[in-house]
Amino acid sequence: MALAAVIDTVGSLFGRRARNRRRAPRRDWGLPSIDWARWGSRALFAGAVLVLVALLGSALDRPVRAVTVEGTFQRVRAGDVERVVRARLSGGFVTADLARLQADVESLPWVDRARIQRRWPAGLLVEITEEVAAARWGEDGLLNARGELFLSGTRHVPAELPQLSGPAGTEWQVAQRFFAVQARLLEMGLRISALRLDARGAWELDLSDGVTVRLGRRQVDERLQRFLDVAAPVVLPRADEVGYVDMRYSNGFSIGWRTREATPAMGGQADV
Repeated sequence: MALAAVIDTVGSLFGRRARNRRRAPRRDWGLPSIDWARWGSRALFAGAVLVLVALLGSALDRPVRAVTVEGTFQRVRAGDVERVVRARLSGGFVTADLARLQADVESLPWVDRARIQRRWPAGLLVEITEEVAAARWGEDGLLNARGELFLSGTRHVPAELPQLSGPAGTEWQVAQRFFAVQARLLEMGLRISALRLDARGAWELDLSDGVTVRLGRRQVDERLQRFLDVAAPVVLPRADEVGYVDMRYSNGFSIGWRTREATPAMGGQADV
């Protein structure tokens, strides 16, 4: 009897522990519960959409048959643009890399900007904005209105454009100075035919009436204003006799006549 009682007691203890283990609550680790059924259905739907899109893209990616070029042209040839597009085109109507084609077209001479669009069902539309030359650069280059050298080594340079020059890499700097100075001169009915920046940083400009104005390296804006206020009223009435006006004096300027030596119009020492 005593042995049976011990066995029953031990058995009841083990059974209680087992029940306790079965009833032990789950720990909450703070992780969100996942509805695997819903997630699986969404993933299946997304996959089906991707497959459908791929099938439609493959069906629509037909070869490009037409290239239309539009724009107002004087220097650009539409045929040259079309040839570049067809030569560089890879892929079909859907997979054609329009950004790369745009860069290729914009590398053509006289093309400022290009815009390329797909035209249903199998064409491309190329819209061209042509460069506008604002000035010559050196002997054979052209600058646009942003001061960018967009063409060099050209044989056909419009002679009527003002000629700018300076050390390599100064195109934008010289162009910005030209635009600023020209705006001030136009108010007096004057025009610049040439503007030069030399290797020392000195500025010199030629007016359309043949007079050269030397501005030097320092206080260029102040010297230009002094030319407009003081020297121009003296020089312009006799422009056909004047070779140059030197504004590099601290207190005045000097005039170089075409037929005689330079004459200081005001006192001061030359200061380049």
